[in-house]
Amino acid sequence: MNNSVGNSARLLWAGLRALLVLTLVCGVIYPLAVTGVAQGIMPGRANGSEITVNGKVVGSELIGQRYDLPLKKGQETPDPDLKWFQPRPSNGLGTNSVNTQYSLILSGATNRSGDNKELIDWVTAAKAAVVKDNSVPGHPVSPSQVPADAVTSSGSGLDPDISPAYAQLQVNRVAARNHLDTAQVEKLVDQHTDGRILGFAGEPRVNVLQLNIALKELANEAGTR
Repeated sequence: MNNSVGNSARLLWAGLRALLVLTLVCGVIYPLAVTGVAQGIMPGRANGSEITVNGKVVGSELIGQRYDLPLKKGQETPDPDLKWFQPRPSNGLGTNSVNTQYSLILSGATNRSGDNKELIDWVTAAKAAVVKDNSVPGHPVSPSQVPADAVTSSGSGLDPDISPAYAQLQVNRVAARNHLDTAQVEKLVDQHTDGRILGFAGEPRVNVLQLNIALKELANEAGTR
């Protein structure tokens, strides 16, 4: 009996020691080591790929954000602020119903098939809005000019980039709204267009936040803001 109790105690103590060692190694030493290496090698990415303007964080290059006007009385969805380049739609999974302190867009796709009526209605309405918003005197936009990323959200619903085609589609509207020369705005788009990763992976893209920061600087220089 005493031997049985002694063996049980030894096994219990061995288990506790293993738990303590694994907790120390996996829960303390390893996370601190990984954090230290990340901060030393790539501090920008380790801290969320933040974008700063005059020392103030204005967003992340990895997460899209909206450019909307303040909500009007009776509105549920704000109108886009058409002075800015607009991102992809961010329907995602809707608003966060768990965290009631912040109104967040949850990351995720709509998960609807291509023949889903609700998705078709969304895309049809989005295309009509893109045509209307981006048609300016002398430069009408036809539905056939609207690229897919202008009317569909990404898999995450939070894509920070748009296609060069969608950025180019918005040039005339942005130039007119900011009283800028179209060629100046086209040059901004060209300067902020990134090619395929390593020359072959992915598609060319334009980061909307970085483009709008450059747009604001250009508008300030021109005295339109």
